[in-house]
Amino acid sequence: MAASACAPVPLLAALKHPLAAGGMETPRFRRRVRTLERAVLRGPRPAPGIEGLLNAVRSSYPEEEQLDALGWIDRLAPSVRHFSELLDSDAVSLIDLLSAHNAVAEALAATEEETGDRRLWAGEAGEDAANFLGELVEAVRDFPPIEGRSYGAFLEALMVGRVHRPRYGTHPRLAILGPLEGRLQQFDLMILGGLNEGTWPPDPGADPWMSRPMRAEFGLPSPERRIGLSAHDFQMAASAPEVVLTRAERVDGAPTVASRWWLRMETVLRALSLQDKIGRRVSIYPHWQQALDAPKKLEPVRPPAPCPPVNVRPRKFSVTEIETWVRDPYAIYAKRILGLKSLDEIDEDPGAADRGTMIHDSLDLFVREFPEELPPKALERLLEIGREQFAPAMLRPSVHAFWWPRFERIAEWVIAMDAPRRAELSRIWTERKGQIMIRGPLALVELTCKADRIERRADGGYVIVDYKTGAPPTDKQVRAGLSPQLPLEAMMLAMDGFSEIPAGAIGALEYWRLSGGEPAGERKPLKGKLEELIEEAEEGLLQLVAAFDDPATPYRSRPAPEHAPRYSDYEHLARVKEWSAAGEV
Repeated sequence: MAASACAPVPLLAALKHPLAAGGMETPRFRRRVRTLERAVLRGPRPAPGIEGLLNAVRSSYPEEEQLDALGWIDRLAPSVRHFSELLDSDAVSLIDLLSAHNAVAEALAATEEETGDRRLWAGEAGEDAANFLGELVEAVRDFPPIEGRSYGAFLEALMVGRVHRPRYGTHPRLAILGPLEGRLQQFDLMILGGLNEGTWPPDPGADPWMSRPMRAEFGLPSPERRIGLSAHDFQMAASAPEVVLTRAERVDGAPTVASRWWLRMETVLRALSLQDKIGRRVSIYPHWQQALDAPKKLEPVRPPAPCPPVNVRPRKFSVTEIETWVRDPYAIYAKRILGLKSLDEIDEDPGAADRGTMIHDSLDLFVREFPEELPPKALERLLEIGREQFAPAMLRPSVHAFWWPRFERIAEWVIAMDAPRRAELSRIWTERKGQIMIRGPLALVELTCKADRIERRADGGYVIVDYKTGAPPTDKQVRAGLSPQLPLEAMMLAMDGFSEIPAGAIGALEYWRLSGGEPAGERKPLKGKLEELIEEAEEGLLQLVAAFDDPATPYRSRPAPEHAPRYSDYEHLARVKEWSAAGEV
């Protein structure tokens, strides 16, 4: 955790350790850690270090929860900060590192009623860990300073050789032992596992420092001695009253070679015509394993079609949700009725949605600053605003290397396209919220939107623009009612749905594809008669509202598979892959 500057994954690994309590009751501490995970650590990584974590809490938590979150993190901050500073040092004594490491561990393990050292070093495992630490402190007192960055590898190399074996509470009839321990004891049934070449006997490897004659001159054993010891272990274990020999035919998907002793036994048994005896008894085990998971009856999963009561069905939608409502009603059911929301991945790289948000925000701030005429150095100002919006994610290599150069090309295209265009406009609004009420069979339905850009021409007509950092919908999809966002925004503008923008006629509906590639941007106006398109969108919306006001209408998952959304957070919940594999789509 300290060496990675409190990166989300190692930070959560430490905070979720069974002994972690952070100076409070364990259940209360775990609730706070889960809140921290959801609010700060899922999604893009916060700034590095404990200070970055505190700043992320201040910006992400509600004000009433900030004081509590900052309190428990502040209690851990001094020891973590000191340990991290030592790990960044070019030369630091191992005693100082061990002391700082111990201080962080004990601060994290402490509770309200018990100190960290009493909890951390208690029990058999704690006693073994304390003995290891004590021996290490005595051994490194005269050790020269090391680089702080090497401490993790140094400590891990020493800990690998230490094994903790519980003294009590083990199974009275079952023991899992190594070859040396196994040959020192007697058992009725001995199972020899891992009989693959390279595992038993182990690969002696190549000594990069000493040749065989040099080893002999120094009195060191030859590499083959380990093979002889392994053969002795095998002979002793295989002489038990009853023996089961096992091996893995594949490791990580790659085929393996049987141990040389396995192959010799097969050769002897074949010479004695006893090869049919091999595996006779153990052949029933795979059958038992398969029987554990074999269902009594195969029943295909049907596509979900929940029918909730009308009084719990949502009465408020955004124009973007209408497309989801048409293509995948089950997603509306899961999100709006069940109240389920997908969690971001821990330490997730910024995705397409984050890129779109940064580009939208940059263009919004630029147009708000210059709603009428462009300034003399418009491109420089737009790039300056873009840097401010991209700054939190610039530490990510993918953002710096790929996203930012694409935004530079997008900015050039926008300025080049917008300069002559503004001569024909009287005003521009960006990111403006709209709201209207639609009358349904049972009650009113509220329709909301947030228009990316609305332009008013000199002749009084309006142009509604939707920014698309991905692929915009086709004219065919819009006319079929599958992507009705722009026509619905036009309907809202015509119905005086934007408080700051007077109602008026619609002159054009356009998608601006802002990819940053070749070309960097592209205008795609919707073709045909806009009045008919807006009327069809309104009629389709009214039909949709009427259909779901009927209590018998279910929220089906992907009712028309050919028009299913490209991505949905609720596919796994709807078990799409199970029923679609059965030929239901």
